[in-house]
Formats: sequence, structure tokens, C-alpha cells
Amino acid sequence: MSNTQSRVPEPVASEHIPLTARNVSFSWEDTPLHWLPGDPFTTHTINVLHLLLPAGERWFVHVYKQVLPHIRDERLREDVIGFIGQEAMHAQAHDEVLPHLKAQGLDPTPYTAQVDWLFEKLLGDRTLPPGRARHWWLMERVAMIAAIEHYTAFLGDWVLNATELDRRGADPTMLDLLRWHGAEEVEHRSVAFDLFLHVDGGYRRRVRTWATAFTALVFLWQRGARFFMANDPTLVGGRASLKDFRRSGRAGTLPTTGAMIRSIPRYLSRSYHPSQEGSTAQAVAYLASSPAATAAERQRSV
Repeated sequence: MSNTQSRVPEPVASEHIPLTARNVSFSWEDTPLHWLPGDPFTTHTINVLHLLLPAGERWFVHVYKQVLPHIRDERLREDVIGFIGQEAMHAQAHDEVLPHLKAQGLDPTPYTAQVDWLFEKLLGDRTLPPGRARHWWLMERVAMIAAIEHYTAFLGDWVLNATELDRRGADPTMLDLLRWHGAEEVEHRSVAFDLFLHVDGGYRRRVRTWATAFTALVFLWQRGARFFMANDPTLVGGRASLKDFRRSGRAGTLPTTGAMIRSIPRYLSRSYHPSQEGSTAQAVAYLASSPAATAAERQRSV
């Protein structure tokens, strides 16, 4: 397997826009524990985002601040700075859901402590001598973020189109958080991949780090869903299973297993570019109507 791109990925030029961090805020006092009525499994499977994203997106920001000196393209540098601002806001917004869950009797601390260890210790900075080893570890993490961003954009595109959540009466505040975040993931979906291509772009590294990221995400997500179901104070013997996930996917309240599997060869294609997936126009349209995003824009204009 060659370690070079046999075909240069072709970005869709019309999908590129300047990135802005929106200083959103959400009020959770009226949001029930099961914000998707009558469906604790879907509620808690999506709630895993609140466990993973604060630590993960702070890690993104930390790594990208280290890679900024390696960027030689001014537009890409501006995109990365915009990405950093958006990811920092995502981490804060999801972090603020955790006290709400704890107040409702579901303490996420045992799980979030493990996630913090993963990103801060296992994937954090290592005591390496300056030079090749330190550069290798930085490039590994840049490539891993590109792989993770493939899936955050996949989820963002899904939630923007998940009309079944509306039909089933999902809590509007939680739905706005998810769709505001999802829209920004679609909006900046190309940045991590473009950065990886700019500083490295090796195909073997792309495949290797995808395998690591995908395995970690599946493991952490199912573990988080099981944690929530087992510790939900309103459930007796709450469990989460792959069968439940497939059933919710068929119902339209979670992504389908098939859609997730089909996303794999797309990312591993040598001609892949994130701008070829999702719609910036749809993301921008949602952000123009999002209660939280429009409130943030009004506040910024004052």
C-alpha cells in the first residue's frame, strides 16, 4: 500500500465559508431526564455526546494550538482558528448539561473521569525529545482528529435531517443544542481533513488512525449508553444492546447501522474529501433559525 495519495482529493469550493464561533447558551431547567418522551434508550445513547465531547473537543483545541506553527497556508490557518473557536464553544455547551443530569439523579462523574484520562493522559502530550518522535506523535493526533471529525460531521448531517425526533416530541432545547452543534460540524467538516493533508496526508497514517478512532468511538459510545441505562434512577435493570441500537435506527431516532457502515469506505477512499458530503447551505440555514444561535447573534450585535 502506497503511503501517498494516488489521486488528490477534490474539495467542493462552494462548500467553503468563513467560520465563526457562536457564543450560545441554553437553559436546562425545563428539560426532562428522558428528553425523547418514552424512549430512555435513544435519549441516553445521544446523551453520550455530553460525556465524550467536552474532553474530546478540549483535546482538539490543545492539539491544534500546537500545530498552528506548521500551517503555511493563510486561509487554512484562518479556518483552523475558526475551528478552534467553535470546538471550544461545543465543549462548554455540552459540559453545562452534566450538572442538569446530576440534579436529576444521574451522576456522570465516574464515566467522565475515564474519558478525561483517555484524552489527557493516553492521547495527551508525551515526554518526547524534540524532533522526529515528537513530530510523529503530533501528526498521529492530527490524523486521528480528522477521522473523528468524519463521524461528527456524519452525526451532524444526520441530526439536521432526523425529523422523527421532532415527530416524537423531543425536548426543543436539547434538539436545538444537538442541531446547532451538528450544523457547525457540517459547516467546518473539511477543516480537520484539510489540515491533515497540509501537514502530512500519508494514506497509511489515515487508515491506521481511522481504525484507532473508529474502534475507540464504538467502544466508548456503547460503554456510555450502558452506563446511562444502568444508572438511570427511573429504570430497573436498564440495559443497552446492539439490538436496541438497530431498532432505533430503523425507527429513525438514531443513525442506521447501514449508514454508519457505508461511511467507512467513503473515508478510506483515496479521493475522499469531506466537502463532498453534507450541505453547508442546510447547516447555515439551520443556524439562521436556531433559537440559541440567533440569540447569540443578537447579543453579539449589541
